[in-house]
Amino acid sequence: MPHDALPLDPAMLPRSAGSAIMRGIRGMCPRCGGTHLFARGLKPVERCRMCGQNWTLHAADDFPPYIAILLTGHLMAPVIILLGKAEWIPEWAMMLIVLALAASLIAAILRPAKGGVIAMQWWLGMQGFAGHSGKVEAGVA
Repeated sequence: MPHDALPLDPAMLPRSAGSAIMRGIRGMCPRCGGTHLFARGLKPVERCRMCGQNWTLHAADDFPPYIAILLTGHLMAPVIILLGKAEWIPEWAMMLIVLALAASLIAAILRPAKGGVIAMQWWLGMQGFAGHSGKVEAGVA
């Protein structure tokens, strides 16, 4: 499957799946790391301005929200237990605190999760991406 991205200096390519995923989590292009992966909100750019990688091929779908909900649930469990033991906090106040914290956590985790999923799909060659073979052929990752 041919690449639709521009030739890239091998030094700019990620050396491992972990480094590509970390670039995605930070909201940077997983391929070159040189520019933003997201245009606005949760919408990725169509193409990277530096390396030309087509990011419209991704199919992150429901996996980023699943990751966000899973992490939020695990982070909120101890908070809910501690708030439940505080008898001086009214139940309605506890529910408002929990709701606000959970919504904030989900909102904060969702974009990095989507970036990581897109990077993983690119690295593995899923959903139409040519993938990254770990070597450079003819100047293209």
